[in-house]
Amino acid sequence: MSFEQQLQQFPQAEILNRILNATPQQIDQALRRPRLNMEDFACLLAPQISDEQLEKIAIRANKITMQRFGRTILLYAPIYLSNECHNGCKYCGFSADNHLSRKTLTMAEIEREAKLLRGKGFRHMLLLTGEAPESAGIDFLEQSIHSVKTHCGSVSIEVFPMDTDEYQRMVAAGVDGLTLYQETYDAELYRDLHPYGPKSDYSYRLAAPERAGEAGLRRIGIGSLLGLGECLSDVFYTGLHALYLARNYWRTQVTISFPRLRPAEGGFQPNSIVSDRQLTQFICALRLLVPDAGLVLSTRESSQLRDNLLPLGITQMSAGSCTAPGGYGEGGHEGEQFAINDERSPEEMVRLLQSKGYDPVWKDWDSAFLNQAC
Repeated sequence: MSFEQQLQQFPQAEILNRILNATPQQIDQALRRPRLNMEDFACLLAPQISDEQLEKIAIRANKITMQRFGRTILLYAPIYLSNECHNGCKYCGFSADNHLSRKTLTMAEIEREAKLLRGKGFRHMLLLTGEAPESAGIDFLEQSIHSVKTHCGSVSIEVFPMDTDEYQRMVAAGVDGLTLYQETYDAELYRDLHPYGPKSDYSYRLAAPERAGEAGLRRIGIGSLLGLGECLSDVFYTGLHALYLARNYWRTQVTISFPRLRPAEGGFQPNSIVSDRQLTQFICALRLLVPDAGLVLSTRESSQLRDNLLPLGITQMSAGSCTAPGGYGEGGHEGEQFAINDERSPEEMVRLLQSKGYDPVWKDWDSAFLNQAC
């Protein structure tokens, strides 16, 4: 059974009804279970949850995180290779409808960005592009990966969806991980938000993590863009998706991100507002549902909120990020995808983590680990 087929077994109206009508007794019962099922998870997403119940969820999330991950936070940085894009996504700064400065980095510029990040300590780098195959397609990505790989231990990609054989090419080039947000699991809303371009194919994007798992990627990250649609059902489906991937591609680590909409070119306004309290609740509930998943919090969020969420399940954080192609070397924001919120430098993040008793990890993986000759 594909994930899309499984998804159809959980109609949105029924899920929202279950979440919005969860009783205090049902929430308490879910909290007592050693392992959540999807009905329990729905209860823990309920907006009517009390402060006392939320505190219990947070305490349990902290305990699970300490057991599974200890006091470590993996630090990574994004490298935007290109902002050229043929998609008409209504919410994205890279949308083809927006009049921004378009740029695709040269191999020399890509290596410069990688060297600068390595100099700041990073050994995990995430490569991002828009969707313009003639400017930044598969061949371009392979070259970029080879260039970046010489400066870090682990390379991940956050690019356009691919076929299985193309993901296999990424693995062969040295890619360890994939990040691919479905944006929203509401198919009707998805079609409205993506009126044209390759990204308008909802089913092809939804199945991409499965193709990546079949290709043997070591880490697959998913998430929904909070604020696009009904956040309660989107977070429920994100949890369902994470469990599906963990069970069907057990050699692959699943990670979950919690991106909230940020100001971007085009001025798109969120369809829903996710409060800090809700975001905290979502993170804790997902930690209980998927204990072994990596939970990622980027510089979209404020420094204060990121600091406060540290003990509640987060295992990976970006630092010192720039969302414009060439932004590290050129020091500008022109052509950025969205505005970041936490502008602290990597050095400041390291000091903060250490002051709170955490161990900032620059490197937790290297392809040399698989070298049988070692």
